[in-house]
Amino acid sequence: MSEKAKKEKNVSFGGALFVLLFLCVAMFMQVFVLHQDWVTHITLILAIVVAGVVAMMSGYTWEDIQEGILYGCNIAMIPMLILMMVGVLIASWIPAGVIPTLIYYGLQILSPNVFLVTVCFICAVASLATGSSWTTGATFGVAFMGIGLGLGIPPAMTAGAVVSGSIFGDKMSPLSDSTNLAAGVGEADLFDHIKSMIYTTGPAILISLGIYAVIGMKFSGGAVDTEQINSILTGIKDNYFVSPIALIPPIIVVILAVKKVSGLAVMVLASLIGAIFAMVFQGIGLGDMLNILQNGFTSSTGVADVDSLLSRGGLQGMMWTISLGFIALSLGGVLEKTGMLAALLNKIAAIVNNVRGLIITHVLSAVVVNLFSASQYMAIIIPGRMLVPAYKRLNILPQVCSRTCEDSATVTSPLVPWGLCGVYFTGVLGVGTVEYLPYTYLAFLAPIIAIIYGVTNKFIWREGEKPSVKTYHDNETVTTGE
Repeated sequence: MSEKAKKEKNVSFGGALFVLLFLCVAMFMQVFVLHQDWVTHITLILAIVVAGVVAMMSGYTWEDIQEGILYGCNIAMIPMLILMMVGVLIASWIPAGVIPTLIYYGLQILSPNVFLVTVCFICAVASLATGSSWTTGATFGVAFMGIGLGLGIPPAMTAGAVVSGSIFGDKMSPLSDSTNLAAGVGEADLFDHIKSMIYTTGPAILISLGIYAVIGMKFSGGAVDTEQINSILTGIKDNYFVSPIALIPPIIVVILAVKKVSGLAVMVLASLIGAIFAMVFQGIGLGDMLNILQNGFTSSTGVADVDSLLSRGGLQGMMWTISLGFIALSLGGVLEKTGMLAALLNKIAAIVNNVRGLIITHVLSAVVVNLFSASQYMAIIIPGRMLVPAYKRLNILPQVCSRTCEDSATVTSPLVPWGLCGVYFTGVLGVGTVEYLPYTYLAFLAPIIAIIYGVTNKFIWREGEKPSVKTYHDNETVTTGE
């Protein structure tokens, strides 16, 4: 009986496609027709309802759907706890003088024409050293947003440069969880995986830096509002603790991250250190400090730009973002546990019998799973594991598979407004995902380069070959007997 019931649980490709189309159409209507960017929660809840109805019509029970919701929430738990602590971290680092000091020195050192390329480069180095795009975004990213405001750079451009640089390191660092996950999914040696990514991520970051350098030329010369910069510098200097000593907390964060201390533990410790600095150097009482950590810091310097920039953070300030993360991952859990994602990917399995079809399918399916599940981890795991046998049939080295996981899933995750990474960067940088999306060049370039290699069959290494420029073959069709 139970075996029969199990067999009857089967969502068809048409049912899964209907849910996908509903989600896409609903999001399009919400953002571009109704112009309601901040009601994404309700749209996703409606998508969960639709997915639940389709699943129940296909033989699944409410208990099955609830299991999927709880599965998704379990995946979201640690990232959302980290996000809570990021709100606390920002709230403590502002009165501690950390963020004001970074902005103050940054405004004096950087010039508009090199600002964007510098932002991307520094965030790339920082995330490479720490293995965390989230830590980079919450520390250097927040400071760069303030510096960009003072230099007259559009916030969307600054955020795009921050995200591009941050995901570079998150993709390439041996300390990154996504890097290790992709290597495991593709059954590749970690450092073979990283070396393989040089061929896609290397050109992508170089082209991105070049584009930021060209864009920066538009902000040279007379574009700098020196009066506004001087006003911000004076407002910060007169009201906040500005000193190299204030840079101790971010230095500690980088050291702990390099030592692979848990991200949640790092955020907690960094927040506590920031709170101590705020009480010692800014004279904030314990009761007021607790209120700031809970509700965020409110700047009252009398300088509008400074107050707008430094009034932020707090645990409660992150709750909109956190609730969105839980709802989005609940949808992803339902779609995975009811077999809808598998139904979509199985339909395209027939076209992966040559290199061209395999790479294109892998990239596109990872992007779809990112959109559908709101999780880069699912986008790495599900298409990757489903397509590993195809890579083996074509005798392609495992690092090509693992590389493609990252070229598609990792880099596009910050572009999904309801995805974990998109939600995170929007909450931390204060810029909507749709706004910074056009300026996040690395996220577009890496999958495009991966597809180009798949079409031209370059840098697609086979068993017995050493990865090099010359080791590639023409596209070939593989039969099931191979």
